[in-house]
Amino acid sequence: MVDIKSITTEQRNKLTKNLDVSSTTEILKMFNNEDKNVPLAVEKVLDKIALTVDEVTKRLAEGGRLFYIGAGTSGRLGVLDASECVPTFGVSENLVIGIIAGGDRALRIAVEGAEDDEVAGVNDLKAYNFNEKDFVVGLTASGRTPYVMAAMKYARSIGAKAAGITTSHNAPLSQVVDFPIEAVTGAEPLTGSTRMKSGTAQKLILNMISTATMVKLGKVYENLMIDIQMSNDKLVSRAVGIVVEVTGVDHDIAKIYIDKFKSVKHAIFAIISKLDNIEEINEVLNKYNGNIREALKHSISFGG
Repeated sequence: MVDIKSITTEQRNKLTKNLDVSSTTEILKMFNNEDKNVPLAVEKVLDKIALTVDEVTKRLAEGGRLFYIGAGTSGRLGVLDASECVPTFGVSENLVIGIIAGGDRALRIAVEGAEDDEVAGVNDLKAYNFNEKDFVVGLTASGRTPYVMAAMKYARSIGAKAAGITTSHNAPLSQVVDFPIEAVTGAEPLTGSTRMKSGTAQKLILNMISTATMVKLGKVYENLMIDIQMSNDKLVSRAVGIVVEVTGVDHDIAKIYIDKFKSVKHAIFAIISKLDNIEEINEVLNKYNGNIREALKHSISFGG
């Protein structure tokens, strides 16, 4: 049996013991007050998150991949963040990969015993040919999920780097990863329901890791998404707006460039650099790993 009392996220919250006899508004106020503690808990581990981002950036720049692996809510959050990297940053679906115990079915339906399956934790990484160039983030609110623990140990055994995100203090997970991140959010308003504060903290941290990494990889110009995938009318409009914002051309001109290059980054570069040949543009961008600010700084048209 698991010693539940030793797990931070399993403690009872004294401030919400009257949930079942409270009014709707009172219940919501209790939830809201507890939620206010989450960003403060994340703030305390920003230095740990920064170390993780720098290592992930290094690994991805050198051809590695980023993996998230978890069970239950934690696993679902990892899959969510990974899937959103594709349209937001225009990366391959094989660059950031989310794995959940029990497989994709577990995204909708709880799979009995999945989080305790250590062998599956290892095999699920092996199924992606996980190797020493890659980086994996283990997600477990309790900090002890066997599926995740086994995956972390395997990752390190082959020379890969691993981070662990948990909301429990002194978690076993922190002992088996290179970059431990313990954002201790305290007892949940509903005892043990880590889909609440713990889940929110993990979501915030995952957003930070993926977004900050993509910024450092040149997927962002100023604070704009220049590698956005234009998969619907709203995103096409956003893309045109970004080109207008950065270059100062009018909407119609921006739309012409978007239609021509099918890329915000290429449209911006073409307008500012005065280059119009896609091969030339790609040559310059590739030279600077897709970083548009560096490419513009050193382009021939700007005296570089």
